[in-house]
Amino acid sequence: MFSLFRNKIYTQKEGNLWESLRHRRPFFALAPMADATDNAFREMIARKSRMGERGGGPDVMWTEFVSCDGLASAGREILLHDLAYTERQRPIVAQIFGGKPDTCFEAGRIVAELGFDGIDINMGCPEDKIVKQGAGADLICDPARAKDVVRAVREGVLASGKTTPVSVKTRIGFHTDTLDEWIPELLSLQLPALTVHARTRKEMSLVPAEWNRISRAVALRDMYAPKTLIIGNGDVISLVDGKQKAKETGADGVMIGRAVFGNPWLFGGREIADISPKEKIDALLEHTCLYEEMFGERKNFAIMKKHYSAYVRGWSGAKELRVKLMEAENYADVMRIVRGHDPEPTRK
Repeated sequence: MFSLFRNKIYTQKEGNLWESLRHRRPFFALAPMADATDNAFREMIARKSRMGERGGGPDVMWTEFVSCDGLASAGREILLHDLAYTERQRPIVAQIFGGKPDTCFEAGRIVAELGFDGIDINMGCPEDKIVKQGAGADLICDPARAKDVVRAVREGVLASGKTTPVSVKTRIGFHTDTLDEWIPELLSLQLPALTVHARTRKEMSLVPAEWNRISRAVALRDMYAPKTLIIGNGDVISLVDGKQKAKETGADGVMIGRAVFGNPWLFGGREIADISPKEKIDALLEHTCLYEEMFGERKNFAIMKKHYSAYVRGWSGAKELRVKLMEAENYADVMRIVRGHDPEPTRK
């Protein structure tokens, strides 16, 4: 099953992802978001946001994060579906999380064999269930183990016979801002790229991102690892906003997350205000169809409802449509609900 799955989906040869992006500064990345940036939503973004010379989408996409423990277990086949992607989505980075070097080694080997353009280790997730596993932001508190995890993933990649680059995404600290101590630990590994979310774990997303700390991360990079690309993350609302933040901080790249909800056109530079209600509804239907085709009953259909809440807003009657869509359980339900809605609603 595993090798059949791999051979069927992943065919493109490896390239030097980070060196290619070095020449496109500032480049833009789609952030990894659990139960959000799955194969269906990434495909929507690729279709609606054409950039550069590729099929579409941002300069590089991240997958949802996947558990190293899960990938190293006998039940890994379920997780492999979460690592499916289309060629249109390249270049694409698989994000993994874990705190045990042995399972991280195995995850690195498996993910490298799937043909991703890069592998990223999550060292910033603030959720309790991840931190309690010794993964995500918990690694900020244990730099030695964090470095062991990176080395283990690298060794797993080598064991696969691949050369897939391994990067890290983290935060500026756990309880407090310890960026000046934490970031040099990671930079000592000479990572090809390091994404810094400009908040601590304690802050979650409850306070504004401190982009002045991205400037400091860039300065530390210049001192300890000049070749490492620094990607800033937190509260970026548009390409224009991202370019300005990159200019002010010296960041090589900008990662965008929450702003893309309901707006798969974002990376193409279109203003959401210019997207008609009908086009939004058409995209909602296309997204729902993709989700059902790709996942069937393997994933909870309720995941789509956070997207509906984002797609359907900004015009008269949108609230009523959102309420009805919350009752949908499949694509057929969504079609029935949308057909009963005014196809050309008036914008507010």
